Amino acid sequence: MDEREIYSEIIKNNAKREGRTLSKYACRSLQGIRLFPEREEMPDRENIRPVFFHDGDRIIHSRAYTRYIDKTQVFFLFDNDHITHRVLHVQLVSKIGRMIGRCLKLNEDLIEAIALGHDIGHVPYGHDGESYIDEICSSKGFGYFCHNAQSVRSLMELEDHGRGLNLTLQVLDGVLAHNGEQLQSRYEPDTGKDWDRFLDEYSKCWKVKNFSTGIVPMTLEGCVVKVSDIISYIGRDIEDAITVRMIKREDIPKGIVKVLGNNNRDIINKLIRDIVLNSYDKPYLSFSKDVYDALNELFDFNRERIYNNPFKTKENGKIKNMFKLLFETYIKQLNEKDESSLIYGEHLKEMSDSYKENNSNARIVVDYIAGMTDSYFNRQFNDLVLPRKFGRYIKK
Repeated sequence: MDEREIYSEIIKNNAKREGRTLSKYACRSLQGIRLFPEREEMPDRENIRPVFFHDGDRIIHSRAYTRYIDKTQVFFLFDNDHITHRVLHVQLVSKIGRMIGRCLKLNEDLIEAIALGHDIGHVPYGHDGESYIDEICSSKGFGYFCHNAQSVRSLMELEDHGRGLNLTLQVLDGVLAHNGEQLQSRYEPDTGKDWDRFLDEYSKCWKVKNFSTGIVPMTLEGCVVKVSDIISYIGRDIEDAITVRMIKREDIPKGIVKVLGNNNRDIINKLIRDIVLNSYDKPYLSFSKDVYDALNELFDFNRERIYNNPFKTKENGKIKNMFKLLFETYIKQLNEKDESSLIYGEHLKEMSDSYKENNSNARIVVDYIAGMTDSYFNRQFNDLVLPRKFGRYIKK
């Protein structure tokens, strides 16, 4: 067999394997559709990498993906190397999602691609930072901000110097709809979406407050990522809170412990097994009532004792002011066309003419700040806002 014949055989085998192993509710690779198929050097049907596998590769090799490594998950301002950062959270979502997907005979490549890309739009300082950027956007009168829409924007409009990665509709839809902060007893896909519907939902995320919270994934795989997001952080946040001595393990209410356990391993195991048992060979995902009720109670516990803990939030006023000051500084630099500034040198210089022409200065600044790691954000604030020492004397 020559090279072309071998590749053809591989592609056929990939399709046959999906036909034999995937559920009738799964999304086949052949269903993957791109907004700009003409941009592809090789048509997806001629590529030995299935379309969603290929999307996962594009995401993991993106510049935005590398910045996951220093983005806050929940706990910031702690000098502790054993707490979760965004990069680990994303890996956990992918692993948990693929486990659920394998048990339910769904497309693991699609699940992995959505999981890898779902939080790329998260800003420095996690959800707290996200709320500050949202306040800036609304106060300046140019809409709202949510990290899942910014994730889509990064993948679809910012990567590759403003051309985007040309990912499939199914992956981008899963990213836009992931909303891991919303617990539901049942997750059922909104099938039949097309590009027009998706782009309309995406557009409304910037214009309608909290619009993204009502978006439903178009695939069951997208639903898996949505629930895997919850499973990945709900118990892990407890472990991190114990690590930084914010809570003690015995603080977890006994009713929760009885159903889910009191450690991340048991919680993950219970939630995965429950969702698999209650969703097997069905067109939706669901928890059993006792597990759903315990998970709801655990959400309330985490919200009160961890996410809104007064100790964790006591520096938030300073961080909020940092966002405001940096935003105003960058706007000033763009308005004055200060090409010596970093927003020019490290952001605009890399972007296409189309990006520069079709985006307001405010949107460009939001893109720049949203893409920052926590440490880069802090360095920018120190360099731009705080005074610098001159040293012992003027150096000539």
